Amino acid sequence: MKHLFLLLGAWLWATVSFSQSPEWNQFQTPGKASLRGLAPISDQVCWASGSGGIWLKTEDGGLSWQTGKVAGLDTVDFRSIHAVDANRAVVASAGQPAVIYRTEDGGNNWGKVHQEGGEAFFDAIHFVDPQRGYVLGDPIGGKWMILETTDGGKSWHSLPSLPEAVLGEAAFAASSSSLLADSEGLLFATGGSIARLHRYSFASQSWAARELKDMIQGESSQGVFAVTSIPSSGVLVLVGGDYLKPEVKDGNALLVVSGIVTLARMSPGGYRSGVAYLQNQELLVAVGPGGSDYSRDGGKNWQPFSQTGFHAVKAAPGGEVLWTSGSQGRLGKLVY
Repeated sequence: MKHLFLLLGAWLWATVSFSQSPEWNQFQTPGKASLRGLAPISDQVCWASGSGGIWLKTEDGGLSWQTGKVAGLDTVDFRSIHAVDANRAVVASAGQPAVIYRTEDGGNNWGKVHQEGGEAFFDAIHFVDPQRGYVLGDPIGGKWMILETTDGGKSWHSLPSLPEAVLGEAAFAASSSSLLADSEGLLFATGGSIARLHRYSFASQSWAARELKDMIQGESSQGVFAVTSIPSSGVLVLVGGDYLKPEVKDGNALLVVSGIVTLARMSPGGYRSGVAYLQNQELLVAVGPGGSDYSRDGGKNWQPFSQTGFHAVKAAPGGEVLWTSGSQGRLGKLVY
């Protein structure tokens, strides 16, 4: 009988634990910048960047924040940021000038390491390891822009093989989350006139693309805004919608399982600009201006847990903590 009670108690604890909703522990940082760039390092260290050339960093879990402007720039929106540690970070702008800056001393000094021409628009950044990383940019001359670094962001060059774009196809810089990179290749998702998933193989140095017919698309405000993966299963989770109609839920979340694309059964609560996977909790979280949702079944069904709007959500290396960023200088960390 004693063993039965122990088993029953363990079952009840697991049921309660599983049913608990996550919450955001929110931080109001100095200033009111729109923060779409997000680069968590751990539960204590996180970088962010955004409008007005702003960068921010915490080294004590969000209790205090260091901040400044990248190289004194106050008109540039740095929507993409990648950080290696508390000292080294790379930021890329959205819009003009299309520039990439780098710091090695915790943000005290930033040096320009790359600049593109007047048509360039950077959408996302993702690193495979501390040395090799990639920046995705909108199409120029019918081909997508893909920049590569192999020296930790000190220098950048165009990928030799670039994928073709359909007229009106675009990527979104809403959260710098439309690009993924790993040791095997690159993947990015698009919207606008058509929603597609592009894959690049390092081994074959070739691109392949497939249309995502179930995702809302056709207008410049529609499509996939963010993509993440579940490493244990190889599942891809894509979220988006229509940022001009943020309440619309139809066609705003897809799963790609073994090459098969399916719609989520229960969608997030509207347009979502960011998505991330918390590995140690087996938890997916999607964020957007209308609130946040979570999924515990790999993205098949989503439940709302916050009405506070955010732009981006990212997992720290190791998948042990999620950070989020939004408008008016707001950041947050997931708690239970």
